[in-house]
Amino acid sequence: MSAIVRVGADLAKQVIQVHGVDRGGRRVVGRALKRDQFTAWAAQLPPGCVVAMEACSSGHHWARRLSAMGLDVRLIAAHFVSPYRMEGRSGKNDATDAAAICEAASRPSMRYVPIKTCEQQGVMSLHRVREGFKEERTACINRIRGVLAEFGLVFGKSPKVLRARLADVIEDASNELSTTARLVVQRAFEHWRELDEHMRWCDSQIGQHVRGSAQAKRAAKVTGIGELGASALVAGVGEFKQFSSGAQFGAWLGIVPSQNSSGGKASLGRITKRGDDYLRTLLIQGAKSAVMSAGKRDDPTSRWLVQLT
Repeated sequence: MSAIVRVGADLAKQVIQVHGVDRGGRRVVGRALKRDQFTAWAAQLPPGCVVAMEACSSGHHWARRLSAMGLDVRLIAAHFVSPYRMEGRSGKNDATDAAAICEAASRPSMRYVPIKTCEQQGVMSLHRVREGFKEERTACINRIRGVLAEFGLVFGKSPKVLRARLADVIEDASNELSTTARLVVQRAFEHWRELDEHMRWCDSQIGQHVRGSAQAKRAAKVTGIGELGASALVAGVGEFKQFSSGAQFGAWLGIVPSQNSSGGKASLGRITKRGDDYLRTLLIQGAKSAVMSAGKRDDPTSRWLVQLT
């Protein structure tokens, strides 16, 4: 174990595949470990040994744990690992994945994902759960619309209009709703209101996070960001010092054009969309809102936005 200087670990729920090399890049160890064996095995590695993992589910948890053991932990985005995978005849498997991660970590130009704190991941879980409630609410509303449409009851696109009239529709004995359909709509309506309450709770918790974070409060003051965007920025990005410029942050977020350039001829395509979909959506929607409402304000930023449009 003392000869190992770099380890690539392919994480999974039950089994973790490791690939360790010495200073010459020669494989010293390659084996599969059960999840409860991984910590004890890593404890035998020499202090400062590089342990690389993909920034996937549980990656930040293992990064925090191994960092506390004195190891040099590095998280790599999955799309930076795939070019180093040598599948050959064996195809894609855990062993080739671990070897690719180990090889990717040997590159001096490799970019790494900052390790998130428990607090950051907790706040991001709020955003993920809120988004899940939002999607579930949309599905619930569509189910209600579908049932009502089968009985000739059609409403406009606005959920507010549907919600305001739904109680009356359920109570109206003159419409074609059968007893069973009426009970179905009533239960779905109750679920809709429960989801609204869940979302309000998430919004309240996110608001508390923003008010308790100086960094989030500064971000919330930026036009088009708001509390939701500020909280997601601070929790999802963490330390902004990792970016040397706004353009670099834009590239990380996936809002810069993709390139297919060759022979000195530049060919730009659609945005790469490589970053966090949720965070990118929040910022784009916030920017659109700021542009649309710029004409109603007279501050320097709004005047600049009006000139752009």
